[in-house]
Amino acid sequence: MSQLPPDPVYSARRLPDGPAFDAPAGTPLLLSALQAGLFLDSSCRNGTCRTCLCRLASGQVTYRIEWPGLSAEEKADGYILPCVAYPASDLVLLPAAP
Repeated sequence: MSQLPPDPVYSARRLPDGPAFDAPAGTPLLLSALQAGLFLDSSCRNGTCRTCLCRLASGQVTYRIEWPGLSAEEKADGYILPCVAYPASDLVLLPAAP
């Protein structure tokens, strides 16, 4: 029986002053941050409440749910929901605009 290779582990950081943390490809960003001891606002953890909304300064994410609670315009503007976003590269996150 062959084993699957481990998920790649990327680096993620939340600006302006957050430390970098490990972000495995198979783990939602919110959970990776929490496991690293970093608190990100959250509530539902299923992509509907939008409490964790933030913006990508750089990098890419993927979703495993069909519609993660973002409009097409928000996606185009770089907004993500870390509770259901999985890293696909190293990431730099920004707080959502007020």
